[in-house]
Amino acid sequence: MNKRILKIALPNIVSNITIPLLGIVDLALMGHLGKVDFIGAIALGGTIFNFLYWGFAFLRMGTSGITAQAYGARNLNETILSLSRALLVALIGSIFILILQKPIADLSFYVIDSEESVETIAKSYYYVRVWAAPATIGLYALTGWFIGMQNSKIPMVIAIISNIINIALSAFFVYGMNLDARGVALGTVIAQYCGLFLALFFIFRFYRRLFRYWSIQGMMKIKELKNFIAINKDIFIRTLCIIFVFTFFTTESASTNKNILAVNSLLLQFLFIFSYFMDGFAFAAEALVGKFIGAKNQTGLRSVIRLLFIWGIGISLAFTFFYAASSNWILSALTNNKSTILEAQAYIKWIVLLPILSFGSFLLDGIFIGATASKYMRKTMMASTLLVFIPCYYFLSESFQNHGLWIAMLGFMLARGIFQTIYYKKAILLKFN
Repeated sequence: MNKRILKIALPNIVSNITIPLLGIVDLALMGHLGKVDFIGAIALGGTIFNFLYWGFAFLRMGTSGITAQAYGARNLNETILSLSRALLVALIGSIFILILQKPIADLSFYVIDSEESVETIAKSYYYVRVWAAPATIGLYALTGWFIGMQNSKIPMVIAIISNIINIALSAFFVYGMNLDARGVALGTVIAQYCGLFLALFFIFRFYRRLFRYWSIQGMMKIKELKNFIAINKDIFIRTLCIIFVFTFFTTESASTNKNILAVNSLLLQFLFIFSYFMDGFAFAAEALVGKFIGAKNQTGLRSVIRLLFIWGIGISLAFTFFYAASSNWILSALTNNKSTILEAQAYIKWIVLLPILSFGSFLLDGIFIGATASKYMRKTMMASTLLVFIPCYYFLSESFQNHGLWIAMLGFMLARGIFQTIYYKKAILLKFN
């Protein structure tokens, strides 16, 4: 069973690590331009796109769980139909974003209160990167489908190639053509379309045989559409809660001052590095839990969940020690602004605690997605946001300032795992009754 887990997890870890690596490179490119405004601008622009794109993350998660269960049940019709439904939603959603890009920008910068110099740079970044919407959202659907088909090597290849292109082009546009934040955005746009076309190539190259099971009548079947919408509706609400938490975190950072915004933007990279590493095993959980539930194999399900948590404990302890020993080196790699590094060091203790407090929530997310237990994902995320994150911030922020914001974030991550554990039996084991 360990071999099955690692066969899916390791390629996903490799591909996931390229995502925070890309974010780190973007921040490093901006962090070495000599002004803290550039770091804050990338953070603000990234927050807007997190809100837009994470809102469509249900396409990756919902498609993964549905496809994995169809794969386990050997339902070839549903494997290809689930992909076509997801791509249809991706197309419609991205068209709306492009049409409404200006109202979205106006509302976003109205809500996010930042200094004018930072906002000007962030706007130039936004109006370039928004054109990546069709590729970015389409890749969510395609990546989820590949994982559901138990194939994590293709997403790994796509992620590595597209992110290498992204890093190279961003560096060229920033330093070679002096495009500052616009250069980072343009590199992202070109790379995302390269990734999309590469994913479609792999579909036609390796899965063409499934096309004979596709039909427009099958794609539009009312029962399956209702199931697809119901699962993705709950995941969408769950994702909105995450978006709210991270948007609130960045907005409160920006409203304090641009130095705190820069500090928190850098420190969030520690969270993202760990989260994308853990997501490799969460993706393995999605694929294998969905497959075992589809095949009605309860013994295999229990075995894979037990092993996933063993891996999770080991990885979280390794990251705890790594962050405790290497935080100053990582900060120095991200920026050469000594005052920003010095201020960030005051909050490193929260980063050190983060892996051990949050690993359970990542793994349980994958397990719930594989089980298509989206209703319980919605409930636990709403409880963590409304009963933990918001009260923690408002009770602690006045006395502890930015420390209170970080305590609220850690409490949110821990609460997710606790609430998911409470719902575990209803969400997973009842699938076999």
